[in-house]
Formats: sequence, C-alpha cells, structure tokens
Amino acid sequence: MNESLLRDLVPAVIGVLVRRGADFASAEDAVQEALIRALEAWPDDPPRDPKAWLVSVAWRRFLDSVRSETSRRGRELAVEVEPPPGPAPATDDTLHLYFLCAHPTLSPAAAVALTLRAVGGLTTRQIATAHLVPEATMAQRISRAKKKIAGLPLDQPGDLGTVLRVLYLVFNEGYGGEVDLAAEAIRLTRQLATLTDEPEVAGLLALMLLHHARRESRTGPGGRLVPLAEQDRSRWDTVLIAEGVTILQAALVRDRLGEYQAQAAIAALHADAPSTTETDWVQIVEWYDELLLITDSPVIRLNRAVAVGEADGPQAGLAALEELDPNLPRHTAAAAYLHERAGDLLQAAELYTQASHIATSVPERDHLTREAARVRQVLRHQM
Repeated sequence: MNESLLRDLVPAVIGVLVRRGADFASAEDAVQEALIRALEAWPDDPPRDPKAWLVSVAWRRFLDSVRSETSRRGRELAVEVEPPPGPAPATDDTLHLYFLCAHPTLSPAAAVALTLRAVGGLTTRQIATAHLVPEATMAQRISRAKKKIAGLPLDQPGDLGTVLRVLYLVFNEGYGGEVDLAAEAIRLTRQLATLTDEPEVAGLLALMLLHHARRESRTGPGGRLVPLAEQDRSRWDTVLIAEGVTILQAALVRDRLGEYQAQAAIAALHADAPSTTETDWVQIVEWYDELLLITDSPVIRLNRAVAVGEADGPQAGLAALEELDPNLPRHTAAAAYLHERAGDLLQAAELYTQASHIATSVPERDHLTREAARVRQVLRHQM
C-alpha cells in the first residue's frame, strides 16, 4: 500500500468533513481513525476511490462520536443525514488547511505538530518519537492547538509566509527515527507547490532539495559534525541538486524574489562548486546583499560576514563581524574561524574554546572542541 498517497489525502478528507459541519478537532480525530482502518483493510481489499472510502469511514466515525456524546448529554444530534454514497467532492481544501494549521495564534511548536498531524497524516506517536518527547506530551500539545483554532472556518484567507516558515521549521527538525522530518517537509512542500504557483513556494522546495542533497556528507562516524569545507562532495546527491536548481531557475525568472529563493541561490552556488576554495564567494556575498534587502536578519548578516571573509579576505570578514552583536549564536565560532584564516592562531584557539562552551548542540560542541585542540597542536609545533 502506498502510505505516501494515503497521507496526501488526509487534508482533503478533513476539509470535506469540516464543510459538512464537523468541527476541526473532531474531523481530524475521525480521519485519523479512518487512516488506521485503511492500514488494516486496504492491503487485502483496496478501494477503487481511496478518497471516497476515507471520507465515508471518517464521516461515519464522526457521526458515531457525536451520537455517543449526544446520548451521554441527552441532546439532539445536529447532523443526522448520511450523505449519499459516491465519489468524494472535487473541492480541495488542502491549501486552506495549511493556513489553518499555521495560524498566527499558534506557537511555532504547536503549528509544526498540528501540520504534521492534520496535513501530514502522521500519528501522535510518530510525531512524538520524531521530536523525542513522550506521546502524552505531544498529544496535549496537539489537543491545545486544535482547541485554539476550533472556531476558525476554512474559507478565511491565510498567510502563505507563515505556512512556509512552519514547513521550514519541520525541515530543520532533523533526520532519523521512524519519521524523517526533513523528507516529510519536502513531501509536504511538494504538495503545497501543486496547490499554488507562488515562486516562494518553489524557492523553499528548491532550498530544501539543495540542502537535503548534502545530507549524507554532513556527519561522520558517531554523528561527528563535518563542516562544508571537509565534506566529501562525491556523496552529494546530484539528482536532487539538479532538480533543486531547475525549480529555482523557474522561480527566479518570474522576477518576484523572496527570501527562500535567495537562500536557495546561495545553496545552489555551494552545490555547483567543486570545493570550498573554488566557490564563487563574490556572487554569494551579492546574494546575501539581496537577502538583506528582503529580511534584515542578524543571522543573515553573520553568514554574510563569513562569506565576505572568503571573498575579500579574513580581515574584511572580521570587520563585517565587528558590526554585529557578539551575543549572536555562532558569532564566536565565526570569529574563531576568521582569526585562524588571518593567522592569529592564539586568538583562534581561545575563541574556539569559548564557542564550544556556548554551543547549542552536542555535535557542535564536540566539533568546536576538536577545532580548538587542532589549532593548539599547530601552535605547539610552531614553538
């Protein structure tokens, strides 16, 4: 059975139930029940119309739950008429469901969880496992999110930028386990790209593909972090790179540049270079300048400073870095790298050590600790 196809149908089926009068939370629960039934029944008896089958089973599940609640409370059932059998309606509410799950009233963590559940079709257990939290914790997070958007209709316009940020958050959650969130984010963004022709959606998809193409080379034995300059580029996925570049080029010619297109252009220049030293750093700096016109982010300015150090020399990079808040994440690590390139090994070793103490992940901390030890060893050999 094609589980990816099954998950693709989830938002459309939820939309049908909501349009029939179900509240979002009940509709989403009913569809999850239908998915479980599908996993049990379809291998032996696949339906001719999978969407209609899911709609029928989910709607019956919703009616059963409402009747049960009505009986318990002694109230009248608001919706008693079973829709006639037949093909599922052609209306596709998937795009609106994306907007609903990425509603600005939700926290980023809640929006990510709800998107994975309602649009991605993942179970609460799968989402909890992917996020390394107990299933009960994730169930509470999703339940609170559903209550928060319970009264919001599907026909309200949404903010595509918020949806894209949520999808990028999903992508950055990482890899591994039963659910590969990076692959799931790519799947969902591909789906979104079929629903809208906005070039920024294509830009985000291209960015994901170009980053994902380097996945296998980013870590070494034991999860050891491998920086870009040391990655084995023969392990990069050239098929994904080619697809990402093609999608990006089609978006750029529309002349509606956005932040994800600009980031994808930078990623494409890295992917195109045979090595770090042969990278077109001048053009990368130019793309960072374009990006800063769109979003004046301190993180972008930090990355630009490192690129300036590659394009115009480490002193120029350090000068650009001095203009930024030293408390920025990775500021100390960037300063250490640029000081090493400038030949100031003593300062570089000290900064690498400082950076390791404030690293936000174990792989990053271990990498910076090794860098400090490596530079100190070079210093000892020079003495």
